[in-house]
This record gives sequence, structure tokens and C-alpha cells, in this order.
Amino acid sequence: MEKSEQWPRVKELFEAALQRDDDKRETFLREACGQDDSLRAEVESLLSAHFEAIALTAGPFLSADFDPPAPESIGPYKLVRKLGEGGMGQVWLAEQVSPLHREVALKLLRAGVFESGLLKRFQAERQSLAMMDHPAIAKVFDAGSTPSHQPYLVMEYVPGSPITDYCDEKKLSICERLELFIKICDGVQHAHQKAIIHRDLKPANILVVEVDGKPAPRIIDFGLAKAATPLPDEKSALLTQAGSFLGTPGYMSPEQAGSIGQDIDTRTDVYSLGVVLYVLLTGFLPFETLEKSVQEILQQVREVDPPRPSARISRAKDSSTFKTAACGLEPAQLASTLQGDLDWIAMKALEKDRNRRYGTPSELAADVGRYLRHEPVLARPASTVYRMQKYVRRHRVGVALTAFMVLLLAGFTVIQARQLQRTTRERDRADRVTEYMASMFKVSDPGEARGNTITAREVLDKASKDIDSGLSHDPELQAQMMILMSRVYLSLGLYSRSETLARQAVAIRNRVLGPEHPQTLEAMDHLEWALNKESRVSEAGPATRENRFAEAEKLERETLAIRRRGLGNDDPNTARSMAYLASTLRGQRRYGEAETLQRSALAIRRRVLGPEHPDTLISMGDLAITLKMTGRLDEAEKLERDALEIERRVLGPEHPDTLTLMNNLAYTLVREKRYPEAERLLRETIDIQARVLGNDHPQTVQSMSDLAYTLSEEGRYHDEEIVLRKIIDINGRVSGKEIPNTLINLGDSLYHQGRYAEAEKWTRQAIEKSTRLLGPENSNTAEAVYNLACIEALTGRPQAALKHLNDAIEHGLSMNVVLVMETDPALKSLHGDPRFKQLVVLATERAAKH
Repeated sequence: MEKSEQWPRVKELFEAALQRDDDKRETFLREACGQDDSLRAEVESLLSAHFEAIALTAGPFLSADFDPPAPESIGPYKLVRKLGEGGMGQVWLAEQVSPLHREVALKLLRAGVFESGLLKRFQAERQSLAMMDHPAIAKVFDAGSTPSHQPYLVMEYVPGSPITDYCDEKKLSICERLELFIKICDGVQHAHQKAIIHRDLKPANILVVEVDGKPAPRIIDFGLAKAATPLPDEKSALLTQAGSFLGTPGYMSPEQAGSIGQDIDTRTDVYSLGVVLYVLLTGFLPFETLEKSVQEILQQVREVDPPRPSARISRAKDSSTFKTAACGLEPAQLASTLQGDLDWIAMKALEKDRNRRYGTPSELAADVGRYLRHEPVLARPASTVYRMQKYVRRHRVGVALTAFMVLLLAGFTVIQARQLQRTTRERDRADRVTEYMASMFKVSDPGEARGNTITAREVLDKASKDIDSGLSHDPELQAQMMILMSRVYLSLGLYSRSETLARQAVAIRNRVLGPEHPQTLEAMDHLEWALNKESRVSEAGPATRENRFAEAEKLERETLAIRRRGLGNDDPNTARSMAYLASTLRGQRRYGEAETLQRSALAIRRRVLGPEHPDTLISMGDLAITLKMTGRLDEAEKLERDALEIERRVLGPEHPDTLTLMNNLAYTLVREKRYPEAERLLRETIDIQARVLGNDHPQTVQSMSDLAYTLSEEGRYHDEEIVLRKIIDINGRVSGKEIPNTLINLGDSLYHQGRYAEAEKWTRQAIEKSTRLLGPENSNTAEAVYNLACIEALTGRPQAALKHLNDAIEHGLSMNVVLVMETDPALKSLHGDPRFKQLVVLATERAAKH
């Protein structure tokens, strides 16, 4: 080959060799060049000239390795030992001595390296790390230059093992490996959100350390990172260079291994994550790399489909025994475990056509999460059309010769006709949905809005009103859209509108599909849930609540009877109906009936779904709540602790169900007067919720309310006040309104601190808002009025105190308050007044009737 023709290949190998450590460069060149001695000689000549130029540029005092002896310290960092060395420079373990003491990793660009590509990559890595803040990404602490103008970067020191080594050493199960993998995907997703593509994801760049005895991954080495969009101050941040590839051949995507100049986007990291997942599941790379040159490996990546993970294990036979033993399974067992969902997840991540790959790391993580939760995964077998396309690409000549014969087959014509019929039907349905969606958003058109601001709620209201006419010709689709909008209304707390749409959907599916069709039962389930939610609305009076519970109970009993008849007693859907009915019975304080149904549902789910299934854990939590309501706190606590231990292991410590159960257990501990334990658990819950959901999320705020109640029970009123004021601030900032109960509690907290003037101000605000939002007959309103009477009695206003006591009693003061009224020290100044004794008698009589 002429040298001019050979030059692109020489330059490609030269760039790749620079990325290798010194001790690995010779092996790389031997494998990459094979028997082509002239090619290898050209590359080695370039490398030699490159290093000599560096030595000359840096001055006459460099060692033979062209780097000067490292200084003992750089600024406040004392160098301890070299951790590694590559084309870009050295990484040192260093000790930071001020302003605090800690171990760090210090990355130092090679002395005298002014080659623009490497310098840009180093600068890009520094900028990339500075932009990111995620527990799965190694943190950057500092950056600067030495007195000799060598750039350096100070990062978190990660004394961990590559993820594959860690999983094998610890013999992690497949599920444990997948949970760890999800955390990695979350970290990569964070980088993508900061517009950074890693481009060199591999086990060596994903280290695992243990934090509090639990594995925590750290993604390192963003030296090849690329900005998905140009960095703010660097138009040249896109560092892919013509004539070279960047990355690790075994883990790079087809587009990285493809033609020069092909654009790279975030889906290239998804592919690399797919390779990491493949190795975690099987112990093998998707392609054989031993005794193959770099070009052969890249050609495989571009053109050859890897075997499914289960097939890779089966094919390996005896050689896979030591790998499968690392996860506690025999080869046949592992192949069986991987077959199906995990095969499809891995193969979707490794799709050569990136348009068919997972679009983001979070989509990949979500499908892995669905697998862990025993839910259907989105990765599906490729369609027939897609398989045919790939077959045609592999066998173009053969297909061309036989195409004429295939077209003559009558069966093909019939299949095409049927396909056309289905396509036409689906197209018509899609057209109807498009027209309907267009009418939904017509209200936001400037001509329709006439200059007014249109809210999402108005769009939703218009759509729900038009649904009867807009989709009347397709009742199945109409019912589906009704259920969808009903769910949206339910999430907004608009229970009445949600119920109306759910009822319409049930009626349509009853008429079109029949009362025992699965979709009809699904609609009935949703209607039951809407009725339950509406029954718990605090604005509703007692009579309304009892009527709604009765209606929900009737519907749930009908659904349960249908499912028992059609599916049997041991079906999970039957168990779900039992759970719904039990919840309604508990709302009516029929605890014995509720407990019987909950125990039956729990037994079915344990037997059919297994002890670790999410539905089984929900049943355990529901039964624990019922036991608490009957005073059996020790039984409830045991159930909740057992369920929490499983949820932390199976779902993870940050899963919403885990956090809900932590809250429930904390309430049990408060009921048992174990306040310090409850407080610790609640603060742990709030920390996780604030990190995962945000400080202003409703679940975080609810946990803060539970913490405030716990502090009140401990008598720590000042600490309670701090938490309550934070809640009031969040509610005012996020929703623009204050919750009456929070105002009542703040007034009570200030009262117990002896700050009566402030307490009265907040209590009067609470009464005004509670009366307006909940009504004067609400027990919370009555309690706020009682609190005002106590403040008035303490501050020498007996007439006002007696009046407000009478108002509270007349408007439904709860029995809990009535029982302490006569001995309440705040009302001591009224004990000599006969009117007070009459009020005590009246309060006792009224509370007894309720």
C-alpha cells in the first residue's frame, strides 16, 4: 500500500495509541497492526517523534519518560502515589491539607503536552465535571495550573473496584446487579441533562465503593466527554477529530465505530450502557475480541448482531461456569433467567439503528425497573417488517433473485390485504384521535382565546365536555380517553369531575364489552378509587361521607363477586378487589370485616405473587393500618418492619412505596410513645424525599407535618414551630394558599410556648380559613375555636372564652377534646363559673350522641 493511502490508518492508530497507558501501548499496536510490519513501523515512528518533541519542548532536564519528577505538592495537595497514567497525563492520590483534610485524586496533564486535541479534551473534562452534581458521578473539587503551567484537576478519590469486579467479588445476584445498574443510568442521565456525553462508558470507568455498607457507583474519567451542545465559552468543544476514533472498541457504539464525521448523540452512551449491562448479566462482551485487530472489532460492532445474553451463556457451555457462579447460578439457570425480558432489554439497548435503541438512559433504567417490579417491559421483539429489512440487508442478492417468486404467492397477497385492512382501521382511529386532540387545544388558539391567558385546566375542561361528541363513533376509544382524563382530574384533587368521567367509561364498556370484560373491570376499579378519594374529602359532612362509602361498597362487592366467579378466589385481580373493599369498610370503621378481607388478600398475594411482590407489600401495609386503628400496635409494627426490610431490598431505599411505609412505621412508633425513634425515621424519610422528589413536593411536606406532630407529642414546641413555619412557607409559595390544620397547629405550638398574642393571631387566621374551606361544622374548625377560648381564658377574657367554648361545642367538638375540657389547665380561671359547668355537661352529651 502506498504511504499516502496508508496515512489515514496510521493516524487513526497513532491517536488510539496515545490514549493507552505506556505498559499497554505495545500490546495494542501488536494486536491492531497484526502482520503489517510497515504499518506498525510508521505508527511507532510517529509516537517516537511525538515524545521526543515533548521532551524538547519541556526542556533539557526531563527524564527518559519525558515527564519530570512529580513535585511533592501542588498548592494545598500533597502527592502520595501515582494511581495511573495515560495519553493525557497522570492521576495521583493526593492528600489535601487545607482548608480541610481529605484524600483526593489529582489529574495532571503531561508536562509539555500542548497538542491541541489533548488540551481541549482535558479542558472539556474539567468543564464537564464542574457542571455536574450527582451521587453517581465523581465530584470535582478544584482546578488550576502548576507554577510550570501544567493544568490539573482535583476530583473525588474513589477507592473502589470496576463494577464487574465488584459484582463478581461480592457474588451479587442478577437483581442486585440490576439495581446497581439503574443508579449508573441515573448518573449518565444527569450528565446528559447537562448536555454532556461521556463516550467511554465501561466497567473501568464505573467504580463501586461501599457507603454505610451499601454499594455506591461512581462514574469517572470524562476525558473523552463531548458536549451535546457547544459549551458556553468553547465553540470548539466538539472534540471528535477527523481520521480518528475515540473510545474503547469493545464498548463503543456503531456510530462511534462508523464512518468519520458521523454525528454522535446521547444514544451512543445508551449503547455503551447496554454493553455494560450485557457484561454484568453474562460475564462476556457481546462480541469476541481476543485475537482480533481493532478494525475487526469495529467491523463487528458496525455489521454483526450480537447473540442474546441467554444464547451467549448457552453457547459458552463449560467456559461460562466460573462466570455464572459469581451470581450464584448454574449456566442453565442463568440462561433461563436471562431468557425473555432481560434478553429484550439488553438487545434493545444494543440496537445498531439508534432510532430503535432506548432514547435515553432513564428509559433504559425504567425498563430494568419494570423487570425488577414484575411489570411488563417496553422492550419487545422486533416487528416482522423490521426483521425482514435486516434479512434483506444481509442477503441482498438472494432476496433479489427470489423476490419475483415470493410476489406470486397468493398467501402473501392475502396477508398484505389483511395488513392493509388493519392499517386502515388503525389510521382511521388515529385520525379521530388527532381531530379530537386538535379540538382540545383549539381553545389555546389566539383567535379563540381573544387575548386571554388559557390554562391547562381550561383545556382539560373543554376536552372533557367535548368527549361525548368528539369520539362518539368509536366508543372503545371514547371510554379509554374518559379514563385517562378521569385520572388527570383525580391527580388534581377534582374528585367529583373524575367520578363523572369514570362512571361514563364504566357505562360504555358495560354496553360495548360486557360487565365481565377485563377493560370493564379496570374501569370499575378506577371508579371505586375515585369514590374512595371523594369520600375522604375533608369538606364533605358526615352524612355525605357515609352515603359515598355505601355507594363504593356496593360497586366493590359487585366487582368482587364477578371476579370470584370468573377468575376464582386465588387470582391476583380478585385479591385487588378484596383490598379495595377492605379499604372502604375501614373508612366506615368496620375494622373486623376489613381485617378479614385484608388477611385473605395478603394470603393470596403471598401464595400467587410471592412474598416480595409490590402488591404483597401493599397488603402488609394496609393490614398494619387496620391493626393500628384497633390498638394492636405491636402487631402493626412487626408487619411494617418486615415489609420495610423487603421494600428497601427489592424496591430500593428511595422508592415511593418504601418512603410511604417509613412514614407509616414512624406514626406507629409515635403511637407507642417511642418519639426519638419516630423522629429519626421521619428525618431520614424527609432527607430522601427532598433529594429525590424536592423540598416542595407534597409527599415531602406531608412527612414534615408528621415530624411536626411528633415534636409536639415530645413537647418540643419550639422545634415544632420551626417545621410548621417551613410548611406554611412552602404552601404559600407553591400553591398560594395555607392549610387550616397547619395554621391551627402553629397557633397551638405558640400557645404552649406562652406566646399568647402570636398564638391568637394564627388561631384566628386558622378559624377564618377553616370555616371558609371546611365549614363551621368541621371538627378541625371546632378545635380551633376551642383553642381560641383557651387563650382568652388565660389572658383574662372570661366572657369571650365562654362564648367561644359554646360555639365549639355547638359545631362538633370532638370527644377527645371534650374528655380533657374539665381538667384543661388553660380553663382553670372558669372553674368557679356555673356557666362553665353547664358547658361541660352539654359538651359531654353532644359528643356521646356522635
